[in-house]
Amino acid sequence: MTVESQTVGRRERNKQEKLDRIRAAASELFALRGIDEVTTQQIADQADIGAGTLFLYAKTKGELLLLVQNAHYAEALDRGLVAADAIRDPLDAVMAIVRSIVECNRIQVENGRSYLREMAFGDPVDPRHGEALAIAARTGDAIAAVLRRDDRREEADAANLARVVSAIMFVSMAASANAALSVDDIMQDIRAQVSVVLFR
Repeated sequence: MTVESQTVGRRERNKQEKLDRIRAAASELFALRGIDEVTTQQIADQADIGAGTLFLYAKTKGELLLLVQNAHYAEALDRGLVAADAIRDPLDAVMAIVRSIVECNRIQVENGRSYLREMAFGDPVDPRHGEALAIAARTGDAIAAVLRRDDRREEADAANLARVVSAIMFVSMAASANAALSVDDIMQDIRAQVSVVLFR
């Protein structure tokens, strides 16, 4: 191994270590206080780095929220997929995927709502925004796969219906009018809408 490759390896490890500290600090502070009550300086202090260094990894609190929440949403989707695989009824299987996402979103309601705004309206060149959109696309693909279990449903129809189901889910979670609702209340709202769409 050359000195140059050792240096590059050490540099990459240091960058990853700082990123991990930033993610852990932002995750803890956002969970305790919510995104609106946390400053980037507090996150930098908690991560034991300078504010300038923090901005090399994320330019805004929105990007920091994406950094934290993308991992949580990906894990929630994985849990939903496992649950859906064990359920035969298509509506119930779709709702198992949806429930896992809704539960993740409602852990800290304002963070969840802010995450959805960042996903929809964030900077498209930010890689974390791209990761969030990829999770949303994966969610749609998972729902479409469940809907395709019905042999009578065309593949294109399943994909289009999955986009509608995803839109219902995201709007229900993000709506200001629903901010105080429980997971079960949100699920009831989503299920009522999805039932109409799937079985019209």
